[in-house]
Amino acid sequence: MQPVEVGGGEERKPVPRQPPLLVTAELPHDVFAWADGLRRAHFPPDRNRLRAHVTLFHALPPTVESELRQVLAELAADPPPSARISTLMKLGNGTALAIDSPAMVALHGIIAERMHGLLTHQDAQPLKLHVTIQNKVSAEESRALQAELGPALTPRSFHFRSFGLYAYEDGLWRPIRDFPFRGRRATSAVDLPKHSP
Repeated sequence: MQPVEVGGGEERKPVPRQPPLLVTAELPHDVFAWADGLRRAHFPPDRNRLRAHVTLFHALPPTVESELRQVLAELAADPPPSARISTLMKLGNGTALAIDSPAMVALHGIIAERMHGLLTHQDAQPLKLHVTIQNKVSAEESRALQAELGPALTPRSFHFRSFGLYAYEDGLWRPIRDFPFRGRRATSAVDLPKHSP
């Protein structure tokens, strides 16, 4: 972007654009380790810049960070939402672990209502919880992985650990804050572990 000339021949540098915000549902450590292992094994290595994750919102405006922190802290006072992985999700050019969690979908709905009018088209769509373990491959490759993993997939029940809040910068996620579910016990939010590039 070129500097803008203003009256008197002065130049004003452009204001840096603030990165959009992402919200995730963080997996418990054992489920994360399993899902991330599948992602590292099957995602094209040159394109795998993130660890396994469950995205709730892909791009919220940075101007809502303060309100978003408040909403996530309020909702994290609840007990951890239960969830279950029992099937694969077809992504066309990829494969994901489908997650069934009515409780997390309900929490997502509350956040979406608080962010009404600020959601992108993608974030306004009905939520389909999943962990992508393969993407940006041919349809043949994705079908082959689904045929291999589908019959061997053992159902896993778990509880989500926390909400994660990130800023999207240059294709990577910068962690801002983690909001652990605490079942009505007063605990402060803690910092997030960094996403591995």
